[in-house]
Amino acid sequence: MDRLDPLLLISAFCFVGVVLSQTTPTPAALTTTLLENGTAVTPTPAPVSTSTTSSCSAFNTSTCESCAPGSQYDNGTLLCSCCPQLGLCLFPGACLPCTIGFYQPLSGQQQCLPCRQGFYMNFTGSPLCLPCPAGSFNNNTGADRCASCSPGFFSSLHSSTSCSPCAQGSFCNSSGCSQCQTCPGGSEALQSAARVCTPCRPGMHKAPRQTMCQICGSGSFQIHWGQENCDVCPEDHYCPSPDVNPIRCPSDAFCPQGSSAPGYCMETFFRKAGDTCELAPVTIALLVIGGGVALLFITLMVLRKMRDPDGELTVSRAPLLRKERPQGRYYGIPGDAEPVYAGW
Repeated sequence: MDRLDPLLLISAFCFVGVVLSQTTPTPAALTTTLLENGTAVTPTPAPVSTSTTSSCSAFNTSTCESCAPGSQYDNGTLLCSCCPQLGLCLFPGACLPCTIGFYQPLSGQQQCLPCRQGFYMNFTGSPLCLPCPAGSFNNNTGADRCASCSPGFFSSLHSSTSCSPCAQGSFCNSSGCSQCQTCPGGSEALQSAARVCTPCRPGMHKAPRQTMCQICGSGSFQIHWGQENCDVCPEDHYCPSPDVNPIRCPSDAFCPQGSSAPGYCMETFFRKAGDTCELAPVTIALLVIGGGVALLFITLMVLRKMRDPDGELTVSRAPLLRKERPQGRYYGIPGDAEPVYAGW
């Protein structure tokens, strides 16, 4: 047992020496570069020598394994470059893990892939990329994070590459909105990508289910800001404009509920009587006089017809029975003489 201890120590020192020769660069491989603010030391790979070959021969290359998903082949170390095929290393821990923003779903690959637009990866050694959650987006490849949508914009789907503006009548007052909210009752958003809603002005209203403010109808009014409905013009008042207070109805007019203008009776001939119009005294007098004259005329015509029923017929037939000839001579013959024919 005492004789084996020195042999074990010698073997251990040899193994450490082999590993150090694989991982420690030679002094000749270091170059010095002068920079503006200091000096940088850059390692320069040394040419492969017979020592490298002899070092590789010290490994059992038959045990090389494929780099696991989420990693790539590292050709900068003998633990991988000594293997006969690219993508293989002596053990998976010798492979390089994929950096943030990159992934590799397969094993034994020489390089990692960048995450495409709409996806990201924020830790190393990942076999896949994560989709951007709703309310965020990413329009670059190889991203390690997603950007939140700005106020007034939204993204309702996963793996979005852009955000959409809120439509008219909706708003988003914070970043990272997955959907826009409809403006509450009594308010509206006249432009897209709105961050806040503005209240409806006097004379207008908007119900919660509506998108834009509406003008109050005829015969109604609204004098306050941000209202959901309009008020009906009260009785004995009229509302010429929806954004002013109701006006008292004049004494000579009538204004039922919902009036937009006072109603007047026809001048001179009618007058107001409660909520309706009635005939004025002057109109009644004119109707009585006119009716009396018409009745008198009809009576006279009837009496005349009854007193001389045949006279009218005689007078009407007289022009046809009596034909007067003018006095005079025609061709030497008195005008009232009968014509005489020569007989030929």
